[in-house]
Amino acid sequence: MTRIALRLISNKQYMPLPQIILKPGKENSLKRFHPWVFSGAIKGMKGQAHDGDIVEVVDSNGNYLGTGHCADGSIAVRIFSFTPFDGSNAFWKNKLQTAYNLRERLGFINNPNTNIYRLVHAEGDGLPGLIIDIYGTVAVIQAHSSGMYDLRATIAKALVEVYGDKLTAVYDKSSEKINKGTEQTAINQYLFGEGGETVCLEHGSKYNIDWVEGQKTGFFIDQRENRKLLGEYSVGKKVLNTFCYTGGFSISALKHGATLAHSLDSSQKALDLAEENAKLNGFDSSKHATIKADAVEYLKNLKEDYDVIVLDPPAFAKHLSARHKAVQGYIRINEAAIKQIKPGGIIFTFSCSQVVDKKLFHDSIMAASIHAGRKVRILHQLHQPADHPVSIYHPEGEYLKGLVLEIQ
Repeated sequence: MTRIALRLISNKQYMPLPQIILKPGKENSLKRFHPWVFSGAIKGMKGQAHDGDIVEVVDSNGNYLGTGHCADGSIAVRIFSFTPFDGSNAFWKNKLQTAYNLRERLGFINNPNTNIYRLVHAEGDGLPGLIIDIYGTVAVIQAHSSGMYDLRATIAKALVEVYGDKLTAVYDKSSEKINKGTEQTAINQYLFGEGGETVCLEHGSKYNIDWVEGQKTGFFIDQRENRKLLGEYSVGKKVLNTFCYTGGFSISALKHGATLAHSLDSSQKALDLAEENAKLNGFDSSKHATIKADAVEYLKNLKEDYDVIVLDPPAFAKHLSARHKAVQGYIRINEAAIKQIKPGGIIFTFSCSQVVDKKLFHDSIMAASIHAGRKVRILHQLHQPADHPVSIYHPEGEYLKGLVLEIQ
């Protein structure tokens, strides 16, 4: 590197590649470009491969299907290329350049009002197991697989080559995912540079981003456009933002002219972040207040006649085994809000649980409406933004679901 030395972390050698051989008839999903190979589809292996190794996948007749990372668990291979892989670093740089070019077309590169966006969204960008978020001049990497974690130095180097002087640091924040799901021990660290400006912009609003200690990579980027829409509904209104974390919905509401916005969370750290961001944007303390409480219990006995309520809980279910419990959670919290909000009130309600699909989420909200005994209309159906693309061959990548409800 010419400016700041990139820390060298050894990567696996890729050639020759072991081969995963599928059972007859199990190749059809890969021929349709679905990037997952399940363990039950595997007939055998030619060579040896361990968690994180790069492997080729072939059909029962030995015909090439794709190249990907081997993994322990039910998803045994995550395909990152459906054409033969040459093992070069240029391959990864080309992947990142393609992702960059899309964000440039979407208007995120050199945008004076928004410099928070997702550069790589795993399968949606052909890089399963990899998330890269951009905060101003800092890229935050989060690997969700051993294979992508092993490539972190290569990815960091490629990022610097793609961004050039626009990038001051690359931070690896993979320990949360890698240490839980693999036998590796990951340490969060800078792979390039030593940080950057922590105050970043979303639609002109300022947010103090903590990519080192914050949740996820530091911010919930996927709600950007939904926060903007919430703002448009908040003019002259009283807004309650539950599960507020950094207060994003509250900030957008106040920016658009809400008379007050209350940020509710059970975590004092989250409330401190929300209050800090409100002050950062210059909002009068009389218009923003934080409330430490359990959302469901608070909603059962509202002390304000809120016009707009935001229900944006964390993922109630991360695995199929917890899906029923998650549905009951969505019903409880939405029923409480629907019962309490004033006639004509608006509710923004969300689910980020991947195992709860759009229909199941819709049905959960309908059940909550029935229990509440009120007339409810859907005004908008919401989802993740364009910098979180979904491969049409991998519908599982569409994880964020939302509804804007009018309660009569």
